[in-house]
Amino acid sequence: MIYLDYQATTPLAPEAREAMLRWLDGAGDGEGFANPSSTHKAGRAAAAAVEVARDQVAALLPEGGRVFFTSGATEALNWALFSGAKAKPGGASGLSIEHAASLQCLERLDAAILPVDGHGLALPPDDMSIPENGIVAVMLVNNEVGTIQPVADFAAAAHAKHSLLLCDAVQGYGRVAIPDGVDLIAISAHKIHGPKGIGALWVRDGVDLDPLMFGGAQEQGMRSGTVSPALCAGFGMAAVLAAERFDADAAHVERLWSLAMDMLPEWTINGSPEQRYHGNLNVRREGVNGLRLMSDARDVAFSLGSACGSGSGKVSHVLRAMGVSEADARASIRLGWGRYTTEGALREGLNAIKDAARLQGVN
Repeated sequence: MIYLDYQATTPLAPEAREAMLRWLDGAGDGEGFANPSSTHKAGRAAAAAVEVARDQVAALLPEGGRVFFTSGATEALNWALFSGAKAKPGGASGLSIEHAASLQCLERLDAAILPVDGHGLALPPDDMSIPENGIVAVMLVNNEVGTIQPVADFAAAAHAKHSLLLCDAVQGYGRVAIPDGVDLIAISAHKIHGPKGIGALWVRDGVDLDPLMFGGAQEQGMRSGTVSPALCAGFGMAAVLAAERFDADAAHVERLWSLAMDMLPEWTINGSPEQRYHGNLNVRREGVNGLRLMSDARDVAFSLGSACGSGSGKVSHVLRAMGVSEADARASIRLGWGRYTTEGALREGLNAIKDAARLQGVN
């Protein structure tokens, strides 16, 4: 299987797996399985591992805030939006291309849904798009088409009206600089070669949210429930690797992007050709049926859009928001690559996709 679906999830880094093992099976001192809330020696060691991981994750985020571990970015986004809307009750707004984890929360908050242009870029913020004393959601990198949004502009506009700015940084964390000035940031471990089942919400100092869950006062009194040292350690190591390999990973992604551009000249890019992350390529080709393409190129893992909605049969809400026709949306596929994608694998995968397109009469 050639894996080209890095926006859905990324392969677990061997170093992250190794960091998790002690806290899974008690290797080494034999006590790594301890509960980090316990006050005995083994519990204190587990708690220390959680705090080391917290600092490692925070190192890739702005200064002046706290990291709270969650079960993933979906939980972080829900917590931020519903608690943020309670703290700032003046209303909510967010981009029409936000991930469903944000968009469905915004709909329940009767938020204003903000349009994007044909390249999938947010329109400049104005007085009508920003609530007074409310909360605004703007993602950093779109998960379906890879466009990088003007988060800093929206943060400044939100603050001018005493509102909070929530940034879904899941697809950008560790790869794209997160602007200063945001108030809340949601991230996920498994998008940066960490384990599934853990994410985090970063909260700027001075922003007060209600606790997410009650029962044991874990996670600084904000999210009760036993914390997993293993998941935290894996997340922390993935963040360390992202920092250490930032330049090398970026250069590798650029080489793969150039290779894809050379091999797919007849395909049309969905999203901005310039203002985007180059590890995400969403393309379409007239006459292609994307669903059939996935079936015919079954040895290549790619997608039609967000993994969260790929089984619904519905046209991507992101492409619809960009004004892409239903026919063109159904002719679109999303390809994603990164650290462990080789040039040979990408070339082989793209050739398999092109061969599958030829079976549909598209040369």
